[in-house]
Amino acid sequence: MKHPYLALMIAATLSGSALTLTGCDKQDESAEAGAAAAQQMPPAVVNVAPVTFQTVPQVQTFSGRTTAYQTADVRPQVSGIIDEVLFREGSPVKKGQALYRINTDNYNSSIESGQAAVAQAEASLVTSQANYNNAVAELNSRQATLMQAESDVNRLKGLVEINAISQQQFDQAVTALRTAQAAVQSAQANIAQSKAGIESAKANISAAQSGLKSSQLDLSRTIVRAPISGQTSRSEVTAGALVNASQATPLVTISQLSPIYVDISQSSSDLLKLRQQLASGEAQPGGNTVELVLEDGSTYPARGKLALAEAKVDESTGAVTLRAVFPNEQNLLLPGMYVSARLIQSVISNAVLLPQSAIIRSPKGETQVYIVDSNNKIQVRPVTIDGTYQGKWIITAGLKSGEKVVITGGSKVQPEQEVVAKPVETPNSNSSNTPATASTTPNNNKSAPKTPMQAANAASAADSDAADQNTAAN
Repeated sequence: MKHPYLALMIAATLSGSALTLTGCDKQDESAEAGAAAAQQMPPAVVNVAPVTFQTVPQVQTFSGRTTAYQTADVRPQVSGIIDEVLFREGSPVKKGQALYRINTDNYNSSIESGQAAVAQAEASLVTSQANYNNAVAELNSRQATLMQAESDVNRLKGLVEINAISQQQFDQAVTALRTAQAAVQSAQANIAQSKAGIESAKANISAAQSGLKSSQLDLSRTIVRAPISGQTSRSEVTAGALVNASQATPLVTISQLSPIYVDISQSSSDLLKLRQQLASGEAQPGGNTVELVLEDGSTYPARGKLALAEAKVDESTGAVTLRAVFPNEQNLLLPGMYVSARLIQSVISNAVLLPQSAIIRSPKGETQVYIVDSNNKIQVRPVTIDGTYQGKWIITAGLKSGEKVVITGGSKVQPEQEVVAKPVETPNSNSSNTPATASTTPNNNKSAPKTPMQAANAASAADSDAADQNTAAN
C-alpha cells in the first residue's frame, strides 16, 4: 500500500461516524422512555374533609387592665400629730380597723369645756324655772289683791251714791283697784319673761350638748379607721407627722381586690359589626362569661362575668369599654395588670370550621379554598372568614354541604388538575402517611396550643411538613 497514513485516517473517520450514530440512537431511546414515564406518573394525592355546617361560638379576644373593685383614699378628719401607726403597710385590713392614732390632748380639753358648758346651761335652766315659779306666785297674790279691790269699789259705789261715805273714800278705792290691775299685768309679764328664760336655758343646754358631741366626735376621729376592707398601700406618713383635715394627700390607699374588675377595650367598628349581625339574624347573642389569659400566657383558673358595656365611645381611641367581674380570693390579680380576655359575644349558625392548612391566599389577598369535584379535579372556591375558634378558621360563606375541601396537599396542585382524594385521618388512626392530619383537629390533641393564633400557626407548620413529606414520597 502506497499511502498507509491516508488509509488510517479514513478508517478513523468511519469509526467516529459509527459512534456518533450510536449515541444519537441512545438519546432518542432515553427521551421516549421519559415521555412514557411521564404519561404513567400517578395523580397527586390530597387529603380532604367533607363540608359540615355547625353552630360555632364567636370568641373575641381583647386586651384589658385589671382595676380594683373599690378604692378608698384615707384622709384625716381632724388635725394633729400622728402618735402611732396601727397597721402594717401592704397588709389586708378590715372595715373599721384602726389605722392611725392622732394626739388627743386638745380634744380632751374641748370635751371638758363642753361638759362645763352643759352644766352651766343646766343650772341656768333651774334658775329660770325658779323665777317662773316665783312669778306665778306673785301673779296669784296680785290677782287676790285685785279681787279685793274690785269688791271694795263695788261696795263703796252704792254708799257714795247715798252720801253714806265721802267721795274721797270712794276715789281711794278706785285708785287701789287700778293699782291692783297694774300689778296683775306686771306679774303676768314676769311669767312670760320667766317662760322665755326657761326656753333660752333649754336652747343653751342643746347648744352646749351639741358642742360636747362635736368635741367627742373629734376625739373619736383621732383614731383614723379603714372605710372599707381591702389591701393597704404604702403609708405616706409616719409617727410624729403633722396632719390636718383639709390636706389633699391621703395617708394611705385601700383597694378591695376580691372581687376585681377587668376593663376591656373593644373597637367601635367591631361592636357595630356584632350588632348588625345580631340584628340581621346572622348570629345569636352569646353568653356573658369571660376567660382571662395572664401576662405569662397561663389561663386564669376562674371565669368572670360581664358586668357592663359603656354607652359611649372614647374619642381618643375609638373604643368602647367593657367591664367584667372576676373572683380573686388569692389576690392573684393586682390592679394595673395587663391581661387578655376571651369573650363569647355571639354564636354563628351554619358555619364551617377549617384548619389553617386549608386556606389559600390569592395574589389579590382574597381568601380561597380548594375543593375536589365529582370528576376528582381541583376547583377554587372563594370563602368568607369571620374569626377563629379553637385554632380553626370560621367560614360563613362560599361552601356547600358535602363538598370535599382540600385540607393538606393543596400547595402541590393547581386548579383543574386531576387528583386522588383521601379522607383526612384522625389522630387516633394508625396510619403514618399523613403526619399533618393531627394538627387539623387540635381539640382532640392534649398538647394543642391554647390560643387560636398558636393553633393556627401550628396547623400551618404541620401542613408544610406534610407537603414536604408527600413530595418526597412521590
